[in-house]
Amino acid sequence: MKHTRRFLAPLIVMLLALPVAAAEKLSLNDISRYLNGLKTVTAEFTQINADGTISTGTIYIRRPGRARFEYNPPSEALVIAGGQQLAIFDAKSNAGPTQYPLKHTPLSLILAQNVDLGRADMVVGHGFDDTATTILAQDPDNAEYGMIELMFTDQPTELRQWIITDSAGDKTTVILGALTKAASLNNNLFSITHEVSRREP
Repeated sequence: MKHTRRFLAPLIVMLLALPVAAAEKLSLNDISRYLNGLKTVTAEFTQINADGTISTGTIYIRRPGRARFEYNPPSEALVIAGGQQLAIFDAKSNAGPTQYPLKHTPLSLILAQNVDLGRADMVVGHGFDDTATTILAQDPDNAEYGMIELMFTDQPTELRQWIITDSAGDKTTVILGALTKAASLNNNLFSITHEVSRREP
């Protein structure tokens, strides 16, 4: 037994000395670099709306400036970011989409041509819970348009979720599945005018 203990003791010391792959807090530079490298991707998503209802669907992103949220039944809504606009299509309405300038929404911060989270007064929160890094960001010039809280995991760095708080204080959470790189995405996916024309009777 003593011989066994003498054998195990140095082995345990060696194991404890081995590097352990643990999550680490990502820097703002790391996150900016990751977002700027995020070009064309798709993912399944789950959305928790401000009223507590839950929607699911598929998101298509083509940075800079373009995103498409296709919602599954029973919602079947559609949201398109493109041409510097954000358009919300209601599947139950024959009216045109509700539109806003993209820059008036916090989503514009991750769709920007050049994401620079080190910009003064853009990031107002930067945390880490031993699993994921979160940042709370706003447009420094238009803080009244709301905020976006982004969650990232590392090894490799990946965007996992965001929470948008709009100007009224309502929160919408989007939880992403695995991001899949796409070789290319059709321009019409991000064309508001094309979608309007397609829906015309």
